[in-house]
Amino acid sequence: MTENISIEIISPNDEKASSIIDELSSNLFVRFGSDGKNSFTDWENDNSKFVFAVAVQDNEIVGCGAIRPIDENVAEVKRMYSKLPRKRIGKMILSFLEDKAKIIGYTNLVLETRLKNDEAVSFYQKQGYKVISNYGKYKDRPEAICFGKSLI
Repeated sequence: MTENISIEIISPNDEKASSIIDELSSNLFVRFGSDGKNSFTDWENDNSKFVFAVAVQDNEIVGCGAIRPIDENVAEVKRMYSKLPRKRIGKMILSFLEDKAKIIGYTNLVLETRLKNDEAVSFYQKQGYKVISNYGKYKDRPEAICFGKSLI
């Protein structure tokens, strides 16, 4: 099913990206009472260390994901979403972002998801991410679970 899918880098502010971002935010709000948008407000379009990628199938955006810098060596994975669960789209996007992160010079990726988001927790563990101590604004948030992965 993933044979017709391409991964492209676009600006999250691009009109083409708005429908997938809105769908992700609505999905998160329905499931967890928060749309996650406040964790994505400091985006820098003109900074090459920020990457927003979309999965495109038959001219339709069917998934998205992003990385942004935490520091010189660590990037954070953000806004991972697939409209079509269990079609390997998330895996394709995450693999693309990991490859881009290596090219940019990051040595580690980190991310946060909700502890009760069983699908996401399982997905990241299957992709080789390990539970790490909660970082940044997630430190004192018991509903959050953080993951990390070395790229070297």
